[in-house]
Amino acid sequence: MLEFQLHPTTPNENLTDFFTLVYVLIDDLYKEHVPNEIKNRRNVDTAILTDSEIITISIVGELLGVSSEKSWYNFVSRNYSNLFPQMCDRTRFNRIRRNLASVINELRNRMNAYMDITNSQYRIIDSFPLPVCKFGRARFNKTFRGHGADYGYCPSKKETYYGYKVHVLCTLEGYITDFIVTPASVDDRAAVFELVEHYKRPLVLIGDKGYIGDALASELLEHFGITMIAMKRNNARTQFPKVFRQLVFKLRRRIETSISQLCGQLSVETVVAKSFWGLRTRLASKMLAFNVCWFINHLLGVHHIALIKQLVY
Repeated sequence: MLEFQLHPTTPNENLTDFFTLVYVLIDDLYKEHVPNEIKNRRNVDTAILTDSEIITISIVGELLGVSSEKSWYNFVSRNYSNLFPQMCDRTRFNRIRRNLASVINELRNRMNAYMDITNSQYRIIDSFPLPVCKFGRARFNKTFRGHGADYGYCPSKKETYYGYKVHVLCTLEGYITDFIVTPASVDDRAAVFELVEHYKRPLVLIGDKGYIGDALASELLEHFGITMIAMKRNNARTQFPKVFRQLVFKLRRRIETSISQLCGQLSVETVVAKSFWGLRTRLASKMLAFNVCWFINHLLGVHHIALIKQLVY
């Protein structure tokens, strides 16, 4: 229980309401968009918990920042029997959750259509490091070695780390629309094409100095019809006008805030997974949890739609 001591250990009425709200949202999306071969798979009719309930429990746990799956499972079992009268075995719960990773991603993609962002012409692009262990333990780590983990450098933190890099696309408001995971050594520019491959219309990407390059900008424009705006280095011979630079800096603060929320409130950089499968599922759950809060604020008409912490606490 050490990982859970900073969190409430008794039921909370607000959290009960939040459980219900998230479940209704997830279940509606699940019934409408998940293929029948998944919904009607073998032995699903004998399951103690539905897929929607498992995803809901996972999302709320991620929003509370609980890093221990065991602690969160035990807490829900003891304190929320009114919502979940019967809980399946913990190992079965975690196994089904991992098998639902693709479903979780599909629900997140489908939610984009309800946020009225599909017609937005602009996206902000950035990346953040995802170390899987302390640097001193990297050479002993075997869990992720066969799954692409390697050494990379994070300029903002000025440190070398071992693990992965998460590349993110978000709207000008900060809502995350797409993300991919690459080895830590992959250049930011190399990941752009996979992020935008399904966009079939004109788009403007706003990036930092990690996305500089005439070759990248030309290829994006020629093959995808996408315009890349990347801030130039300080020693560049030509610079954008000061007013334009200030505007770009202001816009890019939004994605930096969103990444900060992922790292601070959802502990996305805390990797306790024992397999790449588990890491992928936790990351997908955190991204869906982040977007669910945005969507709920959108439905409630909250003025500051990016305030997600107040929904849970």
